[in-house]
Amino acid sequence: MNNDFLVIGGGIAGVSAAAALSPMGSVLLLESEAHLAHHASGRSAAMYEPRYGAPAVIELSLASGDHFRSIPGLLSDRGLMILGGSGEEDTVAADAAAMHLTPVSIAEAMAMIPILNPAVLTAAAHSPEAWDIDTDLLLQGFAKVARSNGAQIVTGARVTSLSRHGTGWRAEWAGGSTTARIVINAAGAWADTVAALADIAPLGLIPHRRSMARIPAPGGHDVTRWPMIFGAGETWYAKPDAGALIVSPAEEHPTTPHDAYTDDMVLAEGLARYEAMVTEPVTRMLSNWAGLRTFAPDRVPVIGMDRAAPGFFWLAGQGGYGFQSSAAAARLTADLIGGNSPALPAPLVAALSPTRFG
Repeated sequence: MNNDFLVIGGGIAGVSAAAALSPMGSVLLLESEAHLAHHASGRSAAMYEPRYGAPAVIELSLASGDHFRSIPGLLSDRGLMILGGSGEEDTVAADAAAMHLTPVSIAEAMAMIPILNPAVLTAAAHSPEAWDIDTDLLLQGFAKVARSNGAQIVTGARVTSLSRHGTGWRAEWAGGSTTARIVINAAGAWADTVAALADIAPLGLIPHRRSMARIPAPGGHDVTRWPMIFGAGETWYAKPDAGALIVSPAEEHPTTPHDAYTDDMVLAEGLARYEAMVTEPVTRMLSNWAGLRTFAPDRVPVIGMDRAAPGFFWLAGQGGYGFQSSAAAARLTADLIGGNSPALPAPLVAALSPTRFG
């Protein structure tokens, strides 16, 4: 089997890149798990908050907005609120300024979220400009585009060997092998592992665990129209989810690539921080899970050709912002590989390039 492009990784980064590359040549996408979006992409809080993240992430997210808005039903209104108690007022103000939120009174906050505790809450800010993403619709839409252009998507295919083959690459997995002109490393938490297979220097990408618990709607309230809630400084968050509430400690614990699971103590501490701001206690969990947010050392995504290995393209380090930045990241990937002038500003392209690591 010979291909122009081999995409390693079937999360939102890899699938969107396959879609963008598919008009330019033959594409093979390999996903090690039994289905797409098994790890980070399948455990995302699924929000489009374009002002959330590092400056480069914000630029990518804003540049993805037109694509998202062009898909009927992809985005639905959610809104975002930041809350703080005594001593956290400055943190709320800083968060609000960074994310373009407007300060609101305690009464206004409680009108939106009636379980807030007025005896504890001292500062709040809100913006309606945050939306739920139908992640399955987005992921399957990219997959449909890729397949319609002839791309092949193979699951249950963990790459075991990746080596130079003439001017391109040869990859092997338990079910077969292929050659490709260009490899796109979209392996998420395993991106440095994939590089090591090819004898390419790692970038120092580090996965960080984040835990989540799904709890019943507090006090039997209808949470459908509640905004997503951040604790000041992102010390916890809560988000409505199909009639229930997802609560996370918002932790970032460095770890190794693996099928993540929650730490019970960390989860309990995060639930306690949430409970401190509301009047309804958490009495039980419906379920819990964890995901990995993988960051480069400077916490900026890595998109570009490896300096020392022509034909090896990095698409990694999204750090939990993969869905909201996916459209622009995929377009940039196709532009750079195709030799086209990127639509994104040159300083942003340089900030994302792996060559920044020397």
